[in-house]
Amino acid sequence: MSQPPSAPAADPGRRRAWVCSPGIWDTPFLRTFLADLDLRASPLAPVEAVVGWGLKPSSRGGRRRAQRAGLPYIALEDGFLRSIGLGESGAATLSLIVDDLGIYYDATRPSRLELLIETADDWCDAAMRDRARALVERIVASGLSKTNMGVPLDPSILKPGPRILLVDQTAGDASIACGLAGPDSFAAMVRAGRAEHPDAQLIVKRHPAVAAGRKKGCIADADLTGLTLVDTDVRAADLLGAVDAVWCVTSALGFEALMRGLPVRCFGAPFYSGWGLTTDEVATGRRSMTRDIETLAAAALIAYPRYVDPLTGQRCEAETALDRLITLRDRAERLAGDWAAVGFAPAKRPQVRRLLNGPRTRLKYFASASRAAAHAERTGGRLIYWAGKETPEIAAAAASTSAPVVRMEDGFIRSRGLGSDFFGALSVALDDLGVYYDPTAPSRLERLIEDGTQDPAMLARAAALRARIVSAGLSKYNLASGPARPDWPSDRMKLLVVGQVENDKSILKGCGDIRTNSGLVEAARADFPDAFLIYRNHPDVMSGNRPGRLDAHAMETVDAVADDLDIIDCLEACDTLATLTSLSGFEALLRGKAVATYGRPFYGGWGLTTDRMTFERRTRRASLDALVAAALIQYPIYVTPEGWPCEAEDLVERLIRERDTPAPPPPPHQIARWWKGLNASLDRRPPPSY
Repeated sequence: MSQPPSAPAADPGRRRAWVCSPGIWDTPFLRTFLADLDLRASPLAPVEAVVGWGLKPSSRGGRRRAQRAGLPYIALEDGFLRSIGLGESGAATLSLIVDDLGIYYDATRPSRLELLIETADDWCDAAMRDRARALVERIVASGLSKTNMGVPLDPSILKPGPRILLVDQTAGDASIACGLAGPDSFAAMVRAGRAEHPDAQLIVKRHPAVAAGRKKGCIADADLTGLTLVDTDVRAADLLGAVDAVWCVTSALGFEALMRGLPVRCFGAPFYSGWGLTTDEVATGRRSMTRDIETLAAAALIAYPRYVDPLTGQRCEAETALDRLITLRDRAERLAGDWAAVGFAPAKRPQVRRLLNGPRTRLKYFASASRAAAHAERTGGRLIYWAGKETPEIAAAAASTSAPVVRMEDGFIRSRGLGSDFFGALSVALDDLGVYYDPTAPSRLERLIEDGTQDPAMLARAAALRARIVSAGLSKYNLASGPARPDWPSDRMKLLVVGQVENDKSILKGCGDIRTNSGLVEAARADFPDAFLIYRNHPDVMSGNRPGRLDAHAMETVDAVADDLDIIDCLEACDTLATLTSLSGFEALLRGKAVATYGRPFYGGWGLTTDRMTFERRTRRASLDALVAAALIQYPIYVTPEGWPCEAEDLVERLIRERDTPAPPPPPHQIARWWKGLNASLDRRPPPSY
């Protein structure tokens, strides 16, 4: 049985409430949703209210106690903009209905939603109506629904002529009986469709939980003869866009149809019937006034539910929740399907699972590249591996398989600590063409930059993201700052030369004659003979984890070493940065610095850098904002430390909020590194469901 988290100290300003449905304690962000209540798990505690899940059997005892003691019963239910996956599959809800009068699907008595609709003249002013209209338009344009992982509609099932969608529901759904309907209502709906529209295609849509095999439907199999059955979880927007009318009993899909301007006929009494927007077979005896869709949407989507932003854990407005759902839906669709993973060290696997997490993602690890490729081919999935750990066996399997191949690498805003110290990545790039650091072949990032977004909104977003990163002083690893920057000469051009790990794939793949840090320093000194040359080692080299120290001859040409300084302080202080392929060149561009490249990094060849090598494929002269849009917004995927999918801006804000909190120290020696890696590989925390 589920157990509640430890209760906070009682707040005299909140009502003490007994949670009578044990499963409620599993609701993510429960105490944020119900911040106005002091929740209690014990039925013996003195309370002022009872909280239960709608009218489910699990709440029956709580409802009886509330009635006997004259206490308010507060019914909880999912909101109408809920999640990406099914609640039955554990997907966390982003919205919760909290009703202390009734519950929206119980037409036998008033509910808080019904009261909101009735009293709309008192609160739904012109500004609220405009807000509701904009929200409805965004929902319709995005194709969003209550749950949002349906597959596209197969157009081959559609026949010429009029089409009517008959909406099935799950057997035993409380909204059916409470909506003044029953099993016969579904049979009556089918009979009416056959009798009144003999020439129309009648399409029956099963509930997603029925399609998933978790519940049974209400329309009997015998009644399906001659009808078109959609018994898979199909996108609601696709179906609604393909029909001329929607008939239902009490399903919330009728409300979605109204938002899309479709005629709706109700064989029960859902919350949206009785207001003059639907053709009704059943009357409640109460709803006597006429309301429009803006009023209905304002009540049902804005005023009635409570929303929580899963990335902040704080209450939010409907519009923010809608933005999150659209992002989560798009991310889930991108990652849907089977992934056959090979070449991932055990310590990386838990974080990779969080990064690829999705309601329809199936990830399986293999020790053999050939077996992974065979699995990807058999399942219609993708072969994925860590690009920097490519072995000859993996390369051969990737070259010979017919399955799509995806290479994974760290993103450019990664974490608070080094990967070599087992600080898990919070962003990765997924490249189905190549990999960004290998200029010998095209990559998805190169294609994104070459094609270049022209969308003003995207470019503005990139400019704002760049400004935020620069003002906050963020970098790839966001390591703790060192001592204050020394007084380097102001009368000489300051040249920052950034060292790298010399066996890094970006050097092996992207450099010519110069491919060592010593060679870079000597070339930079030759090109900038009068500069004050500042050298900074890569953190992995300084930690002793990787090779790349300068030789004695190169050290003689260096004027200052900045190993103990924060990379951002170095970038701000220098005039020009010289590098082989280091990401610090991109970070310097973000800050308006001149950059000289001696290899072929992803940001070179677009007219933004001075390049010693040539880039034959890169013909476009890209703006800095177009480069940022491709590299930081379109190319990587991001997660929060808790595993919630997020956007670049979300991770940036999280890193900013946490930068004053000391990060866990890196392992002090090899044994500690081994132990931390072992613990990382044993991490069994499940990623959040959405």
